[in-house]
This record gives sequence, structure tokens and C-alpha cells, in this order.
Amino acid sequence: MSSREKHLVELVDETGKAHGETTVAAAHQPPGQLHRAFSVLLMDPDGQVLLQRRAAAKTRFPLRWANSCCGHPQPGESLAEAANRRLSEELGAGPVELTEVGIYVYYAEDPATGRVEFEYDHVLRGEFLPGAPLLPDPDEVAELRWADPTALEAELSLDPRSYAPWLGGVVNRLLRPSGSRSGATGPVMTPPGSSADDTAERSGGR
Repeated sequence: MSSREKHLVELVDETGKAHGETTVAAAHQPPGQLHRAFSVLLMDPDGQVLLQRRAAAKTRFPLRWANSCCGHPQPGESLAEAANRRLSEELGAGPVELTEVGIYVYYAEDPATGRVEFEYDHVLRGEFLPGAPLLPDPDEVAELRWADPTALEAELSLDPRSYAPWLGGVVNRLLRPSGSRSGATGPVMTPPGSSADDTAERSGGR
């Protein structure tokens, strides 16, 4: 078990209210425990989004394309702190200002590893400056590429097995930040502050 699998995550109900904690490993064992997570989408000035292909060593959905960075805030850690910590660890990027564009609650089972994702996922948008360095950790990231988010949404429908099951909902929140049931666009966040008032939307995953 990797050291990150022993980290603590915050257990929440379907409104996002915290009610306990457990380890990353325990939260992702079937049948899964709903916990707080975040998905970061880094955007360049042309509107392209940075995607990462998850490394083969990942315990959940390895070698699938996903958003720029994912992770879990530890109990008591703000979303901005946690997201910028993971941007640094996974991509060698950041810190960046982050805007919450929605919340996506989903459940997905990984047929390859037997692990479960059951997450109250805060979708965060960050601006990527041209020329900023990226130093991806090969234990986390197999590959990087830029994609047009509208075209990506179409690709997700045509070839869902190439992508992490949460990516469709994450891209939906990016493209429709005020039109989904998750509510209005959240505030700009810079470490260490954050807040969220969005209502959860349940999805069966993919």
C-alpha cells in the first residue's frame, strides 16, 4: 500500500456535510464510502484543458485519461490548499488561483482493480500560464495532452472506456457552470481559503 492510501479523507453526506474520516484505502473499498474530493481542470488562454493519463500504478482506473489533477483534502485542509498540493506533487505545477464551477457526486466501480469511487467532487478551474513548467511524476502520470473541452465531451460519448468515469461530469461542470443542478459558480480561491454552497447531483458514473 502506498503512503497516500494511508492518508485520511473526510466522509460526508450527500449535502457535503462532514461526519467523520477514514483512510483513502478504506474509502475506496467496496461498497465505498462517500467522501470529499476535488477535480482540477487547468485551462490555457485558448480554452484548451490539460488532461493527464493516469499512471499504471494507480489503484483506481489506471491508464485512463482524466482531468489535470484529482485528489482529496485531508480533514481540516481547505480545497485550495489540497488542490495546489496535488498540482505540485502530480504535475510540478502551481500554485494557481482556483474557481469552483460546480459539484459532482458520482459512484463508479473499477472492473480492473475492484476499487470503488464514491465521491462528493468539487470541480475546480485554474488558469495555466503559457510557458509555466510542468514536471509530471511518472508514478502518478503516464502522459499529458491538451484538448478542446467541447470536442472532449463528444469523445467521451464515443469512447468512454478510454477515460476515467468522473471526467464526463467534470467537463459538464466546466462547460455549464451555472446551468447544472450543482448551482452557481463558486468563489475564486487562493490558498488557504475556500467555500462551497453547491447542491449535490447524484450520478451512477460510467
